[in-house]
Amino acid sequence: MRRFVRDNSLSLFFLVAFVLALIGQSFAGNAAVNEDRLAEGSAPLSWAEYVTSSDFAVDVAENWQSEYLQFLLFILATVWLVQRGSPESKKPGDEGTEDDAEQKVGRHAPPDGPDWAGAGGLRQGLYGRSLGLAMGAIFLLSWLAQSVAGTAAYNTERLTRLEDPVSWGQYALSADFWNRTLQNWQSEFLAVLSMVVLSIYLRQRGSPESKPVGAPHEATGVEG
Repeated sequence: MRRFVRDNSLSLFFLVAFVLALIGQSFAGNAAVNEDRLAEGSAPLSWAEYVTSSDFAVDVAENWQSEYLQFLLFILATVWLVQRGSPESKKPGDEGTEDDAEQKVGRHAPPDGPDWAGAGGLRQGLYGRSLGLAMGAIFLLSWLAQSVAGTAAYNTERLTRLEDPVSWGQYALSADFWNRTLQNWQSEFLAVLSMVVLSIYLRQRGSPESKPVGAPHEATGVEG
């Protein structure tokens, strides 16, 4: 068990942090919603009612979809685009999907490598793009969940104002939906930009996301 924890400590740390943050959000969100409901003269929601409501679902889903969009775009963009001096980038001139020898696929696959890396055709093509495909699928599913839950939450608000509900398509084109969506997207894009640019000039000793402390600013694709 001790070895398992050591070997997977990075994943376990963020898993625990995610669960604690999600639980904290559920209680804080429940309290905030109940403050509004009491101000309107409505009965408060229990914690269980809140975490199964469209309000909670849309708040969670809109955060998830923006995070996975961030990673999807970063994974795909770093295949072809470079930033001189950043450890998050390939070296200028190395753009592209690389040849089979560099990627260790086909006849270049090592004996202990993934089975599909040594295969040819469709299996190798799919496996060689599986990370981007997985991130893209999770983004689309969470975006769909956000739009469906958002439609329900939006219609609940409209009904309290004695207004007619809207369809999913109408909500997906509404200002409310895109205001929520673009708020999250711009923050994710800024975070990636900051990481790419600041890592050119700043260091974090011992982190693989940083260059070695003494590495020149113009060194590219070098990790500590």
